[in-house]
Amino acid sequence: MRLFISFIFGLVCIVSQAATTVPTEVQMPGTQPEQIFSPITPGSPKESRLALDPTKQCSFCHGKNYNTAVEPGHNWQGSMMSHAARDPIFWATLAVAEQDFNGGGDMCLRCHMSNGWLAGRSVPTDGSAMTSRDVNGIECDTCHRMTNPDGSENKGVQNPPFIANNEGNPAVGYYGAAQYVMWPGNDKLGPYAGGTGALDSLTKHPSLKSKYHRSPDFCGTCHDVSNPVTGDLAHNNGAQFPLMRGKFSGVLGSPVDGKAAFNNFPYQYGVVERTYSEFKSSLWPTTSMANYNNLPADLKTGAVKLAYDKAIAAGSPGGNYEDGTTRYYICQTCHMSPVAGQASSTIHNNPKTRKDLALHDLTGGNYWMPEAIKYMDAAGRKTLRLGGDLTTEQVASLDAGIVRAKSNLTQAASLSLSGNTLKVVNLTGHKLISGYPEGRRMWLNIKWYNSTGALLREDGKYGPLTVTIDGVQRQVNTILDLTGTNTKIYEIHGAMTQKWATQLMGFGLVGTTPVSFDRVTGAVTMTLQQLASKPIGYQQESFHFILNNWIAKDNRIPPYGMKYMEAMKRNALPVPFCQYGCPSSTGTYQYFDSVALKPPTGAKTATINLMYQPTSWEYIQFLYLANKKTNAFLANEGANLLDAWLNTGMADPYVMATKAWAAP
Repeated sequence: MRLFISFIFGLVCIVSQAATTVPTEVQMPGTQPEQIFSPITPGSPKESRLALDPTKQCSFCHGKNYNTAVEPGHNWQGSMMSHAARDPIFWATLAVAEQDFNGGGDMCLRCHMSNGWLAGRSVPTDGSAMTSRDVNGIECDTCHRMTNPDGSENKGVQNPPFIANNEGNPAVGYYGAAQYVMWPGNDKLGPYAGGTGALDSLTKHPSLKSKYHRSPDFCGTCHDVSNPVTGDLAHNNGAQFPLMRGKFSGVLGSPVDGKAAFNNFPYQYGVVERTYSEFKSSLWPTTSMANYNNLPADLKTGAVKLAYDKAIAAGSPGGNYEDGTTRYYICQTCHMSPVAGQASSTIHNNPKTRKDLALHDLTGGNYWMPEAIKYMDAAGRKTLRLGGDLTTEQVASLDAGIVRAKSNLTQAASLSLSGNTLKVVNLTGHKLISGYPEGRRMWLNIKWYNSTGALLREDGKYGPLTVTIDGVQRQVNTILDLTGTNTKIYEIHGAMTQKWATQLMGFGLVGTTPVSFDRVTGAVTMTLQQLASKPIGYQQESFHFILNNWIAKDNRIPPYGMKYMEAMKRNALPVPFCQYGCPSSTGTYQYFDSVALKPPTGAKTATINLMYQPTSWEYIQFLYLANKKTNAFLANEGANLLDAWLNTGMADPYVMATKAWAAP
């Protein structure tokens, strides 16, 4: 059951068991569970049912190491899409989300475990019904059966009231929050022509041409993350700019058709991630490869140049696609760059060799998570919640993914100096940094030396901090001075407001719920009751993924040409808004940061490193301490994640770029 379900929030406080029905606050438009099925398992029991074809079926032709440099299988298998269901941060976060809002886990499961969610195994909402058939996260069929929700081509399954577009003429799709719309047949959708219903001469399986697969809107499906709970219930709709009256219910348990998720574009409410909106607010979507030479000089390097060089190597004039279609700087340009090769093995058919084969790289910057997954799967440990017993091939793919992730980070930014002013340039299509906001950060580490080479001062120092874990003191590594005058950290901080805390207590969430912890002692520094007792307008930074309704800080560097008005519409503005040139409402933000250096007296040289860390001690600590262990299935997820973090280098930071300074 998914429609019109009432929900008593107070039950969270008493029992904290996973919901067996999905509350209306969490439901969103798009294809719903048990509406599509794989032809392989029609009529099979629910626990073994497949909504999507299994990846092992795809790998017969598209994997098996026939050419690891280009084949889809090996490269997908090294990405976090392949391991989205294994990801221990996902499970530890899900555990806290289920405590915070019973049933909230469905929001996480629909994105991380698409087959299991579509097959109807997302209830109970703690993921306990998921099986070995769901271990591969974002699978081949997830993407290759996805259709444009605007209904402009290859119309997928979306039934009222779960329509994932504004129902206008023409309709505009809802691109975000995993509101995917799926093709009901077994045809595989992609950028090349095929024939429906019968084996295609090139692909050997039914296929359909899809323009959507070369659109950034396709990637926006999952890479703009919006929280429907705060979107409908929080006083500010969890947004920088609240929704208009009549566009949300604000009432717990009310029918879905009145909820915020059913009456607004995903970017309008419940801000969590805005990677796609950051990109859409920039000039990159309208910048073609043919315009590369017209870009500012400091953008013609790193990821931007690499994308251009690969496009030119693909052979079409001006860097266009092999079939002549104009190639723009979109998500796929960098994350599925063109390579020369065959998309399938010659053992099973005679595939065409393309100069413009989309490399199924799909890699971001998370080089640490593969190490954590391997550690948790080791013999004698086996603490992965799902998807253990990795094969040799999977481990090799993970290792290759680590290399690609670090390469991405190296290409993402550049540093230059003019006297005592450091320029940090964003060479990506979104904010630098982007993606999952919790525990992810970039900062400047600067070591200042005198004429003899003695260290005078270190800014942004990362090193050992003595903390207390379960009453025992031990050392963890972190940024030592988080708020110092000379500390420059690029990050986004979520928060909860005093008014929302008051609302939550009215819904029944207990006042003793910890909002934040001391990073050294682990002591609770603020509870929900204490926050609710603060003056009107007060906000408290927090790692509560599903309860945060405010952005307290966002000083990440905007992408090239990010327009103020478009970013405002999409709730993607920096916080505070007046940063990076402080543009007028009709202006654009700078795509770089100019940092005034502050050399100590006697400094003659300095080494400047731009550092990146995917998962901080502060976030790991929160996920460990916030787990109340009231859900038996998820009780140990915070502890298992902490163990993995402590024993795999503590997500040791990576140097993205470096620059040497000398006294003028």
